[in-house]
Amino acid sequence: MTGLYYEEFEVGETIEHQRRRTISEGDNQRFCDMTMNQQPLHLDETFAEGTQFGERLVNGIYTMALAVGISIPETTDGTIVANLSYDDVEHPTPVFHGDTIRVQSTVTDKRETSDGERGIVTMDVEVFNQDDDLVCSFSRTVLSLKREFAETDGEAGEDAETDADSDD
Repeated sequence: MTGLYYEEFEVGETIEHQRRRTISEGDNQRFCDMTMNQQPLHLDETFAEGTQFGERLVNGIYTMALAVGISIPETTDGTIVANLSYDDVEHPTPVFHGDTIRVQSTVTDKRETSDGERGIVTMDVEVFNQDDDLVCSFSRTVLSLKREFAETDGEAGEDAETDADSDD
């Protein structure tokens, strides 16, 4: 687990995610197929050549989903209870096959839940291409574990062994 517990998030902190991803034609095709999105601007080269873009665009929802995936190791891997919302999604610049994206997350808000056992964290996520053009941005709100209330694998294993031993 590499994610952050609620207490470890700091409002104003920007996390530069180390992973990058070059988006292939196959990535875009598979995502469109899985989501049943047959928009010709994503899939039909001849159609796309006749648009203002001159070529096919990567599906914007794929770009957003990929950004979330890239951000998880340094933010919520193993420390999240749930994603609560994705808000204010924008795609100011198109993404094309062959573009390499990078992601950064800035913590904008955090507050404890009413029971004090978890916390709600909001991050602004920005996605850039290889030319440092902003290609996608959105706000992601998560329900995060607090360290003192999180059950670790070691503790769970010990409890399981203790319970098993007591049955003998």
